Amino acid sequence: MIISFNGDEGSGKSTIAKKVAEELSYPRYYMGQIFRDMAKKRGMTIAEYVKSGEEDPNVDKEVDDYLLSLRKKEANFVVESRTAWHLIPDSLKIYLKVDEREGAKRIFKQLMEEADNSRNEIKKVSTPEDVLENIRRRRETDDLRYKKYYGINIRDPKNYDLFLDTTKLAREEVFERVIDFINKSTN
Repeated sequence: MIISFNGDEGSGKSTIAKKVAEELSYPRYYMGQIFRDMAKKRGMTIAEYVKSGEEDPNVDKEVDDYLLSLRKKEANFVVESRTAWHLIPDSLKIYLKVDEREGAKRIFKQLMEEADNSRNEIKKVSTPEDVLENIRRRRETDDLRYKKYYGINIRDPKNYDLFLDTTKLAREEVFERVIDFINKSTN
């Protein structure tokens, strides 16, 4: 079984995808890290790099090709990706939603705890509002790119088997709801 995660920034996608992968003993693939690594290699933040994708379809194509190659090689895995639900339509599709201000607070807290800015979000982060502004810019460019290149709306609840708002839920509650849904879906 392939389980694809998408969701709002700061919704807990990575945390929950990791826990699900561990619980099921599945490998986990994080397409966002591939984007971050490609951006870093080019001396750009993730926001700058995805913005460049508005004019250069190769920004997304490299990650999409990798994702499709995984599908050919493996039958069971967890993947975090904006487009996996679309590119692998037979995956179990999960979207985690969060209020944008809550998501910005969560990301800001994580950035303040990191010493190396491994998220490569933005060059200067002083407040949760900086993160919120970045989230809004990324959403705008993501929505534009995916509409332009694929004709899809990545935030439409109809595209997913589970669409869960995590704003007021603890990590453990989100995990329990997601793993229960997965278990019910496989029976």
